[in-house]
Amino acid sequence: MIQNKLGYIVEYISEKNPRHGKKLRKQLGNLSEEYYASAEAFFDNYERFSLKEGKNLDYGIDSYLKMLTDMFNEYLIFARTGEYSCKSFDDAYKKVYNNPNIMEYYMHGLLMSQYLWKHHHEISLFFEASIGKYATNRYLEIGGGHGLYLAKAMEIFGPDAYYEMVDISKSSLEMAKSFNAEKKVTYKLQNIYNYELEKQFDFITMGEVIEHVEDPVSILKALGNLLTEDGTAFITTPTNAPAIDHIYLFRNEKEIEDVIMDSGFYIKEKLSVYSEDVSKEEGERRNIALLYGAFISKNK
Repeated sequence: MIQNKLGYIVEYISEKNPRHGKKLRKQLGNLSEEYYASAEAFFDNYERFSLKEGKNLDYGIDSYLKMLTDMFNEYLIFARTGEYSCKSFDDAYKKVYNNPNIMEYYMHGLLMSQYLWKHHHEISLFFEASIGKYATNRYLEIGGGHGLYLAKAMEIFGPDAYYEMVDISKSSLEMAKSFNAEKKVTYKLQNIYNYELEKQFDFITMGEVIEHVEDPVSILKALGNLLTEDGTAFITTPTNAPAIDHIYLFRNEKEIEDVIMDSGFYIKEKLSVYSEDVSKEEGERRNIALLYGAFISKNK
């Protein structure tokens, strides 16, 4: 049963976008009580965070709806051409990352999606359930966006580890700072290719980044240079997911894993989740978006 803040959010979305509201009701209507309790805590936290920013829960929902409109327009192009409309990182930087007006609603919308999209939430649970196996003294997040993975890592690794986040977007860093207020994190506005390394990290998270560059092998190799020989990285990326800043199109899980291995990494654990309730065969046949997450290392 959907209730409380989650229920309010679904009702609000249903009024503005009935088709998407129907999809949300179907996907969220029969999840566990643990999910609903976790979602309520998350949206309580989001509301506190947004009020500090002079906004409110409705702003987050409106941002999510605006993001959906962007994605629908991109999907129409993808359905017609079989390609993403954004062709280069420079285009994405000018259009999105260096545009505070777009980045603000985009980051708020993505943050809301962590609980409204079942595949996002399942990958987040996979991260949370498995990360404790990998002890760390130095944690780095590359392209951390809203900072949700960073928050989970700090809960699990504790206050004694060193935490750093690097991002090319000032808006993303500001949002992560606000969402993780009063927690000791070093934030750097920097391109990972130009990162000035003082000491390697033994755990690195890079969530939904490699689809934002022209050459995902190059950015994974850059990550490898920052990772200790015995360290672990957690990466996520989608297939068939047109968005205003997605550049590299992965068409299936194999293409993602080929890139990982071509970059010199081994896959330790993985999870892939379709955005709709479909079998693998149907998902591949219909080009349904899939979110892939994996813990990877330089050694077997």
